Amino acid sequence: MKRDSRLSNVLHALLHMAEMDGPATSESLAQAMQTHPVVVRRLMAGLRYAGFVSSAKGHGGGWVLSCPLSEVTLRDIHEALGAPTLLAVGNRVESPGCIVEQAVNRALTDAYQAAEEVLLARLGEVTLAQLSAEFHQRMVAGCHGHKEISHGGSSNDNHPGV
Repeated sequence: MKRDSRLSNVLHALLHMAEMDGPATSESLAQAMQTHPVVVRRLMAGLRYAGFVSSAKGHGGGWVLSCPLSEVTLRDIHEALGAPTLLAVGNRVESPGCIVEQAVNRALTDAYQAAEEVLLARLGEVTLAQLSAEFHQRMVAGCHGHKEISHGGSSNDNHPGV
């Protein structure tokens, strides 16, 4: 089963955007996220609707952050993306009349819901500012300059500005 990495990708892009002096184009974000610019525009639309980013069209346009990193949690971003499923597990549904299947599904559903509540609570405790601070600590500890940050791609990927 393919994992849904939208939250991770968008968080990555937002932190890059926080380091940029100007707007980020959908094309540059798509390159950093290893996806198509149309996918970026769809993802950013939810963030724009939630008020986390704004966009400008035309030459010099692109996406910019619309609020302080300290005011946005990972849960906020998760919800702005449409609150995609957090756990990629499910119940057996081949024999809904089977009392064994019913008992197993009830127990698993309860466990899945409890795990999701814990995960959502944790996402609500972490802000983009905290992620940015960790990024900066790692950069200083590793003595990396902005131009030395790599994503393992081409030499054009060696900058925080996506």
